[in-house]
Amino acid sequence: MRYAVLVTGPAGAGKSTFSASFMTHLQNSKRTGHLVNLDPAASTSSFEYEPVIDIKDLISLDDVMNELQFGPNGGLVYCFEYLLENMDWLEEELGSFDDDYLIIDCPGQIELYTHHPFLPTLVKNLQRLSIRTCAVYLIDSQFMEDKYKFFSGVLSAMSAMVNLEIPWINIMSKMDLVTSNPEHDTSARIGPRKRKDIARFLDPDPLLLASEPGHEGNVMNPKFHALNRAIIQLIEDHPLVSFLPLDLTNTDSLETVISHIDYTMQYGEDEEPKEPHDLDEGDFPDLE
Repeated sequence: MRYAVLVTGPAGAGKSTFSASFMTHLQNSKRTGHLVNLDPAASTSSFEYEPVIDIKDLISLDDVMNELQFGPNGGLVYCFEYLLENMDWLEEELGSFDDDYLIIDCPGQIELYTHHPFLPTLVKNLQRLSIRTCAVYLIDSQFMEDKYKFFSGVLSAMSAMVNLEIPWINIMSKMDLVTSNPEHDTSARIGPRKRKDIARFLDPDPLLLASEPGHEGNVMNPKFHALNRAIIQLIEDHPLVSFLPLDLTNTDSLETVISHIDYTMQYGEDEEPKEPHDLDEGDFPDLE
């Protein structure tokens, strides 16, 4: 049985870093894993592990932009349309891998996941080849600095889940920026006030969008009141999104996420996924 994990999410969420850490974990666990690059704009030098399959061997964004005078977004769409027209190339490339774990690093343009048919069509082709497929969707923990930005991430994750219709895991990446002590780590931009509310972000509490009278900067603009109430109602009616915390400086955190991916795809069907320990009091002393 072959397994494929689509690593998705917006640009800057840490997809390539997570994919490399995933590969390292598989190697250390004596499991066979391979990196697949589906980002036609990715630089070869940016990969810690060389991809065994690289969409740039078929088509690259630079070539499309130079030869067809497309912009980045239009060029990316063209690249994926070209891939779907040449699925026999990908099928041939995949043919030599049996009983393997394929980690598929995807581009950062979220519209590819939320409403375009490209990735759903790709997933159907993978399933036709008897490859068990799931997706992970990463968003940066720094989204928690702004609750409105955070809920835009929640809605994009929800839209992608509905669009792809496969087993799905949402991940809050770069959690080391949350757990670090801001007094000693200038990269930690989320202070103690945020840490004590972290559970409300991992299991999104739609009431975070409600106005908080009396707190400076938290009073809702009346123009957006109806929109925010509609978003609150949508999330309450369809509680699809929750996040696993990922701190790549913590081996247990990575192992917990990978165990959930394994469980989702029924890899090692007799094993239960590990429970995350990132909410222990020692990690978040302000969390009640």
